[in-house]
Amino acid sequence: MGYLALLRAPHVTRLLAGTLLGRLPAGMTGLVIALALRQAGAPYSRIGLATAAYALAAAIGGPVLGRIVDRTGQPRVLLCSAAVAGCGYALLALAPGSAPAAIGGAAIAGLAMPPLEPCLRALWPDVVAEEQLDTAYAFDSASQQILYVAGPLAVAAIAGTAGPVAALWTAAVLGLLGALVVATAAPARRWQAPPREHGAGLLGPLRSPGLVLLLIGLAGAGWTVGTQNVLFIAYAERHHGSLPGGAGLLLAAAAFAGLLGALGYGAMRWRSSTATRTWALALGMAACYLPLLWLPGPWPMVALAFVSGIGLAPLLAAAFVLVAELAPTGTVTEAFAWLVTLFATGNALGYAVSGSLVADSLTAVAWCAVGGVTLGGGLLFATRRRLHPPTAPRVAAPLVAV
Repeated sequence: MGYLALLRAPHVTRLLAGTLLGRLPAGMTGLVIALALRQAGAPYSRIGLATAAYALAAAIGGPVLGRIVDRTGQPRVLLCSAAVAGCGYALLALAPGSAPAAIGGAAIAGLAMPPLEPCLRALWPDVVAEEQLDTAYAFDSASQQILYVAGPLAVAAIAGTAGPVAALWTAAVLGLLGALVVATAAPARRWQAPPREHGAGLLGPLRSPGLVLLLIGLAGAGWTVGTQNVLFIAYAERHHGSLPGGAGLLLAAAAFAGLLGALGYGAMRWRSSTATRTWALALGMAACYLPLLWLPGPWPMVALAFVSGIGLAPLLAAAFVLVAELAPTGTVTEAFAWLVTLFATGNALGYAVSGSLVADSLTAVAWCAVGGVTLGGGLLFATRRRLHPPTAPRVAAPLVAV
């Protein structure tokens, strides 16, 4: 089944559009907080605290909201969390010059960020046919590449015409609209997680050793993406004037490659198991990053940026399926939320470590980028037998198309 057949399936276009709309604020928030606070005269230290509060709160809130979804269903959680997150954005917009309002508003917006990503991934097995699941998860992964580009562009357009505060209000409205579109769709209204496995307890999906290993491995990929951003920004500064578009061009090349990689992955019919594909794609992503160690001139660097971006989206597409296979019954939404959290945590750590290295050596940052996904892929390869589900896939978990 191809992408046209997928988009013709009932509810697919609505769910994708609503999810993309509601997730756009996640691609906008970091930049728009910085712009709004800076315009209000806030020092950079406060901007750092506010963005860190948003990221940390989102990392905590995602799994909590995912667990509530698994127990109560999707509509109420999506709508209530979007309303609370909107209040956080409103607090930021109304008093960006106040330290308590800025940090508190950012934390509220992150903590209550609607769990649209995990909700959509939990819905796919109920929305599309079994043979379309790989294509659906690949299309889902490809859409993330669009957000990486669309979010900052939306902030730049709105902030440039109406100011950063207007961009904060826009983020609040988009989150509410996206949550409303998804929550009122028939698949979301009728979706229910199966009863949780006996003994799931406080750990929930994290009681699955294979899932924990997978999440740690994917945190390595997140580390690499965060480090890559620092590398591209520093590289563009050192080649100022000879690279049109600067770091934006390098990041756009990587994102476009990821989009093509995900679409190509979803168009293929795979015979290998999901676990095998996942560790192989992780090592393949590491191989795509190796040429960055060369650090050539500007235009060859654009080509290498494109190559580096090819592997991420296919890796995530395979990982989405594997998460659903490994998650204990009744915990699939929370499991997907943990994936978002671990990837974001790795991303933040990559930013922090590479930021401390960049003043001394771009080569060290490039090695840091290669190292994250290499270690993550090596872990998945070394523990590959633990990545196979212990039993046949359950009703709530998507089966691998053969």
